[in-house]
Amino acid sequence: MSIDPSAVIDPGAKIAENVSIGPFSVIGADVEIGEGTWIGPHVVIQGPTRIGRENKLFQFSSIGEVPQDKKFHGENSLLVIGDRNVVREFCTINRGTEDGGGTTRIGDDNWIMAYVHIAHDCQIGDNTTFANNATLAGHVNIGDHAILGGFTLVHQFTSIGAHAFTGMGSAISKDVPPYVMVSGSPAAPYGLNSEGLKRRGFDSEVRSAIKQAYKLLYRSNKTTDEAVAAMSELCAKYLEVEAFADFLKSSRRGILR
Repeated sequence: MSIDPSAVIDPGAKIAENVSIGPFSVIGADVEIGEGTWIGPHVVIQGPTRIGRENKLFQFSSIGEVPQDKKFHGENSLLVIGDRNVVREFCTINRGTEDGGGTTRIGDDNWIMAYVHIAHDCQIGDNTTFANNATLAGHVNIGDHAILGGFTLVHQFTSIGAHAFTGMGSAISKDVPPYVMVSGSPAAPYGLNSEGLKRRGFDSEVRSAIKQAYKLLYRSNKTTDEAVAAMSELCAKYLEVEAFADFLKSSRRGILR
């Protein structure tokens, strides 16, 4: 364990072996930090917060602070961060609220660049990328392998599906289905994240099936329900299309079209 003498560690914090904490960082009560995690200088972590193994939190980040929600009045809530995440400079990640289930959760292997804000009750999957200044309002869900371009703005209660891609400066107020690229303010769909799917090992047959599903939703003048019904044969054959259809059926805010 390597803790700089100028760091301030609450006696109630639980720090595992091989954790490094840099100069002038502050670790509050009811914070748990897993083995091999590196905390840079001037990082503030407030509890209750649980941080897993081998994370890297860079300088001037604020982790686990109280939500920016006027309805929050000090009730018990939590931030959970998984393993091997990178959180760059000046990021802000807030704890959950009672109304939102109580927990903000970030999975494993996420790349969170400078000045990103992740608000209360957000649920972030694994292997996502948040470019600089991407901003999530409360209660946002982000699927695995999603990529958010710089200065992307995501409205509260919105979901972005797995393997989706948002262009720089996108303003998103409706749900973005899996595999879809969106851009603009307000954001609009611009096809599939085909290059991302190739890089992640989706074979040509699966990519073709996803493309057919995309065309049913966006190019056939069908309603969302009609498009989902028309995907039934593809869903029976391809789990990836079934995931696409399930996302459409579960959308709370409506699909970005």
